[in-house]
Amino acid sequence: MKTGFLSTFLTFLCISTLFPSNTFAQDYTQWELPEGAIVRLGKGGINKIQYSPDNRFFAVVSTIGIWIYDTVTLQEARLFTGNMNGISCMSMSPDGRTFAVGGGKVLQLWDTIIGEHQATLAGHTNGIFDVAFSSDGQSIATGSSDGTIRLWDAGTGEQKKTFAKGISWITSVDLSPDGKVVFSGNSDGTLNLWDVPTGEHKKTLTGHAHWINAVAFSPDGQTLVSSSDDGSIRMWNADTGVYKKTLARGGSSGNVAFSLSGHIFASGTASGNIHLWATETGEHKKTLTGHLGGVSSVAFSPDGNTLVSGGDGNIHLWDAKTGEHKETIYGHSGLVRSIAFSPVENTLATANYDGTIRLWDTATGEHKMTFTGNTLDVQSVVFRPDGNILASGNYDGNIRLWNTTTGKWIRTLTGHTEGIYSVAFSPDGKTLVSGSEDDTLRLWEVDTGERKMTLSGHAADVQSVAFSPDGKTLASGHHDGTIYLWDADTGKHQTRLNGHTHAVWSVTFSPDGRTLASGSNDESIRLWEVDTGENQGTFTPFAGPVFSVVFSPDGRTLASGNDKDTVHLWDVDTGELIKTLTGHSRRIWQVSFSPDGKTLASGSGDGTVLLWKLTSR
Repeated sequence: MKTGFLSTFLTFLCISTLFPSNTFAQDYTQWELPEGAIVRLGKGGINKIQYSPDNRFFAVVSTIGIWIYDTVTLQEARLFTGNMNGISCMSMSPDGRTFAVGGGKVLQLWDTIIGEHQATLAGHTNGIFDVAFSSDGQSIATGSSDGTIRLWDAGTGEQKKTFAKGISWITSVDLSPDGKVVFSGNSDGTLNLWDVPTGEHKKTLTGHAHWINAVAFSPDGQTLVSSSDDGSIRMWNADTGVYKKTLARGGSSGNVAFSLSGHIFASGTASGNIHLWATETGEHKKTLTGHLGGVSSVAFSPDGNTLVSGGDGNIHLWDAKTGEHKETIYGHSGLVRSIAFSPVENTLATANYDGTIRLWDTATGEHKMTFTGNTLDVQSVVFRPDGNILASGNYDGNIRLWNTTTGKWIRTLTGHTEGIYSVAFSPDGKTLVSGSEDDTLRLWEVDTGERKMTLSGHAADVQSVAFSPDGKTLASGHHDGTIYLWDADTGKHQTRLNGHTHAVWSVTFSPDGRTLASGSNDESIRLWEVDTGENQGTFTPFAGPVFSVVFSPDGRTLASGNDKDTVHLWDVDTGELIKTLTGHSRRIWQVSFSPDGKTLASGSGDGTVLLWKLTSR
């Protein structure tokens, strides 16, 4: 085992020499990039963290792949990507030589030393939620939304057994230390114990009211722990299945993890806290605070000295005995909902589902600043034309203005009664418009925060808003598929554009203001003549909704992001598809051109932003 990881360590050192220093401060921003991309901002949302058996590394399962961190330097050592089918779960073999990765309906085995794909195990008919190795490394258990648990031979990849009750999704699994029992958690809140040698169902445990997030055996095999969306953790006797105790501390989120000695276990919560518990008594020992959002994963180091936790876009390391915070690793984030280039410098803003807003240096790939204080996910961000103020529209119905130099909150604009989907500045930067789920548009005086007017009268959510380049016209896209044009000075409704059959996610004016582009849930892009309201053309080569459209600064190219992980570039004059950009693992929520038109940014549900260098057409 140690020999294997020494080889891994040396391999990683060799690999690091293949990435010579360049203009980027951290080489990992350029690792494993798709063709055409020049940098990756963010490392993807955190699903799980697991230590290598010899404590040299820990693996972080993100939405784009598996990151390997050196436990001494805390630097990125490697990124495993490849066709992982949208990685959802991972387990490392006890000898540290194999990753079992769940993605979609299949389980893939990867060699941790040379980074090669070893095998694909197929059999599930729906997505895999969780995977666990047996303690001897010979078997792998998987739980799926097809309602089954499958047991695989880790050496041959053959399916050994299928356990099924077929009543709900299997959301979490674990194998007992002796390999004789499978413990599963389900979407309906029930737990099941299965006998591995016979394949028989032993017992159903009830008591949780909601989805089971995690299940775990204690190292001695005597105690079972289950964590649920109902906000509780329950302890059970592993031999009899008898309920022992309920632990509740702020709502459970993510997984639970036992220390190697088994005397304590850790649990994360949706409120961002980590709790340490005594395994024998269930006594609460300590609360660790520091995460700004929900904790998705916790893991103890093999030596028992360190606890690592993932959540809110960051990884935190703690002294497992004292609870003292030791280090923070930045760069991970959840779903990227909105992005925006600053008009005056090499800065990109990203808004995340975890409620944070991050500023990035697009020249170096460095994380510059984080804005916190949003109570719910941020749906939209936009820079004022001078670049000094950033506005964020939040699902709590408020708009927040931020100073981009100091990172400080300026003021909050209140008045909407439902979540805000989109915000946009007027070209002179004096007015901000917001579109909301409450069916209204509101215009705000930026310097004072006062509301100037409310535009209403249409009973459908306002999904998207945009100012024309001259600031005289407002466009709004609605949930019912209609688009409205308004006089920005008077608030008078001018024109209604009909053609889309479902929600209009994005509207954008061409640089000359003559054309409006719209992207819709009906899987199409439409171009409209602003003066007449006529439909000039429709692009429909999609297999999913179009969430974002934007014109290049010269107006010749239209970029679009869709539900199928791809970005498309279109010739505006001919309607021809110029290029398809692939590399994200989940839907593209927004695309944005840099002010000089040389770079395109794409923000995705995989928790990353990719920057693409645009060449001549």
